[in-house]
Amino acid sequence: MAKPRKSWFGSIRRKLFMSSPSPSKTIIVLHTNNTTFSQEQPPPSKPTAITHDHVCEVIPSVSETTAATKIQACFRRHLARRAYKALRSLVKLQAVVRGAYVRRQSRIALECMHALARLQVVVRARQLQLLTSNPRYSPVIM
Repeated sequence: MAKPRKSWFGSIRRKLFMSSPSPSKTIIVLHTNNTTFSQEQPPPSKPTAITHDHVCEVIPSVSETTAATKIQACFRRHLARRAYKALRSLVKLQAVVRGAYVRRQSRIALECMHALARLQVVVRARQLQLLTSNPRYSPVIM
């Protein structure tokens, strides 16, 4: 029995976000405390407000950038495949419609040709009838 088809997004997520030891990890430091407390003073009970001096800039690691690039590439490939499939089905539909239109047009042309042939037979029969009934008329040659 065939394997069930997995989604492309799940496979990308599994490959890119596997837990493996990586030398480039992002470390975010929100607050540094450089003050020392003596035995007489207890540490302050209220948390201090964090100023912008204490917040470090978050720099994405190389693996996250690579992962984002790969995910974008896979998603764009997915969109391109969908667009190509839609275009192919549109071309097939146009071929079917044009084929039906050409068949209809040729059928109409054949019907017109048959009608002209029948009309020509009727006209020729009348000419022969006039010729045999009244010899004064000369036949018209077609």
